[in-house]
Amino acid sequence: MGAEFVQLSLTPILIGALAAIACALPGNFLILRRQALIGDAISHVVLPGIVVAFLVTGTVAAVPMLIGAAGAALLAVVLIEAVRRLGRIEPGAAMGVVFTTLFAGGVLLLERTDTASVHLDVQHALMGNLESLVWFEASGWGSLVDPAALAALPDELARIALVCAVMVVLTAAFWRWLKIATFDEAFARALGIPSAAVGVGLVVAAAIAAVAAFEAVGSIIVIAMFICPPAAARLMTERLERQVLWSVAFATLSAVLGYVLAGYGPLWFGARHAVSAAGMIATVSGLILGLACLYGPHRSRVGAGPGGA
Repeated sequence: MGAEFVQLSLTPILIGALAAIACALPGNFLILRRQALIGDAISHVVLPGIVVAFLVTGTVAAVPMLIGAAGAALLAVVLIEAVRRLGRIEPGAAMGVVFTTLFAGGVLLLERTDTASVHLDVQHALMGNLESLVWFEASGWGSLVDPAALAALPDELARIALVCAVMVVLTAAFWRWLKIATFDEAFARALGIPSAAVGVGLVVAAAIAAVAAFEAVGSIIVIAMFICPPAAARLMTERLERQVLWSVAFATLSAVLGYVLAGYGPLWFGARHAVSAAGMIATVSGLILGLACLYGPHRSRVGAGPGGA
């Protein structure tokens, strides 16, 4: 059982957990800044950018994907402003129109082009391909110290581990700026902190996390992890430091428990087939948020703005 777990389940669980943490870290500040739906928006926008990047370069390498996603984000900003001015509608409605249109365009491109050979199709865009990220060269726990076996690890693990590490470093490095600018922008400006640049940097960090996680885990997990773990953590404490730790714990629990339930849960109830790991991870994160809403010590603060720091 140990050898089978290491070969078939260890790397998907690690990739899912690292992707969840990478999205949850910036998600904490998006939640507190009342910008939670930016994560959803980014997930919608990156799809057409990634597809176009693949069609132009013929590869799903990280750099072309990031450039494509950045280009799609810039296009979205231009379109939102154009729709807002020409249609004379409020910004939220303009964002909704543009984001859903771009996402639909991305899905249409996936359906009308030959991208299935590189695991870039509608199913993988939504649900990812966690189940296929197995470690074929592993023969047991000893493979963790075997250089030959480690060289055969799925490439997605290294990429998402690097991005997760970057998110941790950025959060630690800019902790004071993030904390002050999130809770009191006027005070931040008085201290000389570029609060506008902090907000832009936060969105950029969220976009990087979304692009890195998109290929392996799909947009469903990305959207859920930006919102559910941080929102549940917000209901557990009024201290920002503790909130971030709670969100990391909830993100990790969602990934591990969701993957296990996706593979073995249906068997426990007599079914013959497993279900989508990405969908189950998102479901577990939603259940954790629901439990936090019902039993969290600060559940009465649902809908309230930032309180303590």
